[in-house]
Formats: sequence, C-alpha cells, structure tokens
Amino acid sequence: MVSVEEPPISVGSGGAERMAHVVSSSRLAADLLGSLKAQAGALSMPEIGSSTMGNTAGVLQYCVKNNYLAGGDATAVKDKLLGMVSGQQPQQTGFASGAKGLLQGSDGQSFDLKSVSGKLKTKACDYVLKNAKSLV
Repeated sequence: MVSVEEPPISVGSGGAERMAHVVSSSRLAADLLGSLKAQAGALSMPEIGSSTMGNTAGVLQYCVKNNYLAGGDATAVKDKLLGMVSGQQPQQTGFASGAKGLLQGSDGQSFDLKSVSGKLKTKACDYVLKNAKSLV
C-alpha cells in the first residue's frame, strides 16, 4: 500500500480571503439545497373533491396544454368532469382558475403550479389526474 501525502495549500496574498469565500459559498449552497429538499418533501397538495371538479378540470387542461400530462387520458377525464358541472357558475369560475395553473382544494388549500419546477409540476399534474379519475 502506497501512502500519499497531500501538499500543503499555499494561500499567498488574499488567498485566505478567497478560501474563506469559497468555504462560505459552499456552505450557503449546501444550506440552500437542504432547504429546497425540505420544501419539496413537505409539499402538501390540496384535497380534490366533488366541490372542486371544475377547478380540477381546469388544472388538467393546464397540464395538457403545457405538456406535463399526455392529452388522451387527461383530456377524457377533463371532458367528463366538465360534463358533470356544466352550467354551475362556481364550477366555471374554478375552471378558469385551474386553467391558469391554480389548484384549489375542497379543503380550502390552494397550490399554484407556476410556483414550482417542471418535475414538481409533472408530479402535481399526476396527482390531479389520479384524484380526478376517482370523481368520474
């Protein structure tokens, strides 16, 4: 087994300050990454129920239009939901909000899909489709 010694780090003029900045930046990046991971893990989605079918249909339209869901199954579910709420003003208002990416839950919570990255949008859209299927 060969033993290798690392050469000492030379921190000439201003080197210590640069090194401290690099260490500080690395810690900041690690803290930021940890914070983002915690937020993603703690992501809670609104409850989807019969009182929010119009909004759910709108979110499905948003997801298909922006390519977070494939059109076939999601479009069929959206159309069924719209058929169930046709003519109901609160449901139509909910659809308009959903089509802009705002998921409003029957539990009073809301979630703006525009506020998260692409991968989380895809997961949110999958969540909406899965739960919307149980309504039709």
